[in-house]
Amino acid sequence: MGRIFETRKHKIYARMDKMAKAFTKVGKEVAIAVKEGGADPNNNARLRAAIQNAKGVNMPKDRVDAAIKRAISKDASNYEELTYEGYGPHGVAIIVDCATDNTTRTVANVRMHFSKGNGNLGTNSSVQFLFDRKGVFKIAKQGVNLEELELDLIDFGAEDIQEDENEIYIYTRFADFGSMQKGLEAKGIVPISSEKQWIPLSTKEVTDAEADDVMKLIGMLEDDDDVLAVYHTMA
Repeated sequence: MGRIFETRKHKIYARMDKMAKAFTKVGKEVAIAVKEGGADPNNNARLRAAIQNAKGVNMPKDRVDAAIKRAISKDASNYEELTYEGYGPHGVAIIVDCATDNTTRTVANVRMHFSKGNGNLGTNSSVQFLFDRKGVFKIAKQGVNLEELELDLIDFGAEDIQEDENEIYIYTRFADFGSMQKGLEAKGIVPISSEKQWIPLSTKEVTDAEADDVMKLIGMLEDDDDVLAVYHTMA
């Protein structure tokens, strides 16, 4: 009985930790959006997207409002968006998107993670050619007739549309991110999330043991508070 309780407690703590990290990420997205375009979401498309992403991770509205208020205060942190590139173990290319108020700390930590994970931090553009920058929108499948919507999505800039049991994933060129956001808003569709992601052009096959090595490095990077997202070429 004690072992079962400890297992449940561990799962609860893990979920809480995951939620806290998601809230931290969204909080930084909100802060960057407010600094860039102001605190009124009606006039700030990036802030509207950040608020949508907050809803997607079940971040309470009062937490979102508090993040906006912090962002417009004179003591607010000025976050800078940074991208780091390198190779993990077994030749897997990795891109790390960060938002930080201390670039010296962030680059030191990212370099340390790569070193501890048997990888190598590279220079700018050292692995970007292995990826394509895409807009990725996730919308709920319920209540959506994809056949009727598909032509509109193509007009808005959709390059690829995929679906699973519950959700629809819309991929656009990086340059068409804003067009898709406006198009979905015009159709009254609120995305679960809308992000700009690095999508690998091809993937690298690895063994299970090699995958464990790569995931250890990815885990260290994702646990860093300055890291927003980690992308890789592992199949």
